[in-house]
Amino acid sequence: MNADGGPDLVVAGAGGGLAAALRAASLGLDVLVVETNEHFAVGNNTAMSTAMIPGAGSRWQRDAGVDDSAETFVGDIMAKTHDEADSALATTLAGVSAELVEWLADEVGMPLSLVTDFDYPGHSRTRCHTVPGRSGRSMLSHLVREARRHPRIDFLVPAHLDDVLVGESGVRAVVVSTPGGTEEIPTDAVLLATNGFAANRDLVAQHAPEIADAVYHGSEASRGDALSIGTRLGGATAYLDAYQGHAALAMPAATLTGWATVMHGAFLVDRHGRRFGDETTGYSEYAAAVLQHADGQAWIILDARIDEACSVFQDYLDTRASGAVKWADTTRELAEQVGIDADGLEQTLAQTQRMARGDVKDELGRTSWEQELTGRLAAVAVRPALFHTQGGLRVDEHARVVDESATPIAGLYAAGGAAMGISGHGAGGYLAGNGLLPALGLSYLAANHVAAGR
Repeated sequence: MNADGGPDLVVAGAGGGLAAALRAASLGLDVLVVETNEHFAVGNNTAMSTAMIPGAGSRWQRDAGVDDSAETFVGDIMAKTHDEADSALATTLAGVSAELVEWLADEVGMPLSLVTDFDYPGHSRTRCHTVPGRSGRSMLSHLVREARRHPRIDFLVPAHLDDVLVGESGVRAVVVSTPGGTEEIPTDAVLLATNGFAANRDLVAQHAPEIADAVYHGSEASRGDALSIGTRLGGATAYLDAYQGHAALAMPAATLTGWATVMHGAFLVDRHGRRFGDETTGYSEYAAAVLQHADGQAWIILDARIDEACSVFQDYLDTRASGAVKWADTTRELAEQVGIDADGLEQTLAQTQRMARGDVKDELGRTSWEQELTGRLAAVAVRPALFHTQGGLRVDEHARVVDESATPIAGLYAAGGAAMGISGHGAGGYLAGNGLLPALGLSYLAANHVAAGR
């Protein structure tokens, strides 16, 4: 407890912020987790992720013979963002990434392994680590289970963080509302881990208008609460136009088809059966491409080989179970079944087969074709989605919120979508794991800093 009898750390948000709760508790601090959603274990953005955590230089990489380093990871981040990402934060998160995944495995007991069956766009090394099923829900359930059993961690659910109160020496209390009323809880440190503002249509239209018409696929609690509290206390902001989109939300079930389909050789077409871009640029930026060039409706075309390869993803299995993966014996039958122009799809399939064999180059710029599609084909109707925003409160190397002069606001921390990320501007700089690494990594760093100050 702090000097006033309150918790040493209040964590607002029971997603990636649980990493801060577990780390702080392991270092001897008392932690209170405040969460709005009673169903947070299945309904927040961490649960909706594909559980990909980059770790540059991890022991799993060494065992697999992968030569990687934090410096290489930073190079990939800066290349993908065209040098727009904050290099200091990228260096900080890349530098702690291997330590983070090893801590999650060794001290939290998370069953992590290295993803080696395909490469994510923009990562020059195989560095994403995940749990069995590659499901954010499974990963979060593990964090929740460990946090609930820790004697130094208490949960207040449902409860909303209304405000953070600051005195001359920094944070002194939080104001929290519950169904029973409002109370002031003394504390010296608060981690804002309530995600970004993707559920706030007005803020999205203001800062990222190109994706404002996409389907929102995330927690309804992501309304910018941390942004509002932090800026009211003088916190600076950065990269508010950054976001993670996804071009492969299967409809009508709203399950995630997954971009592994594309990386294994699938392609997207519009209702005319035509491709409209290089799908391998990345699933985040391709969401806007579907909005712009396909009127917000596209189909992923795949074959049995890809279907089998993607069965390691729980999200894809959920998509398959929903009936969204439509099969047919011929290309024309498939087109007629799902409402695509048959002549266009037949021509596009033949073109992609020639490109996959290396007979011709793709005029749209795609160079990666694992194999040509053969045999029975399937189509998945997809809509572009907004998953979460990637900009927020400016933070330093300890996850402390800073003001416009880069001076930390004592006791105030931010992680995940509440903080600025490492994706640069817009959607084009997003790399797989750019959501979870700032969520878990900044939480881990914040807990270390709070504990060091005790």
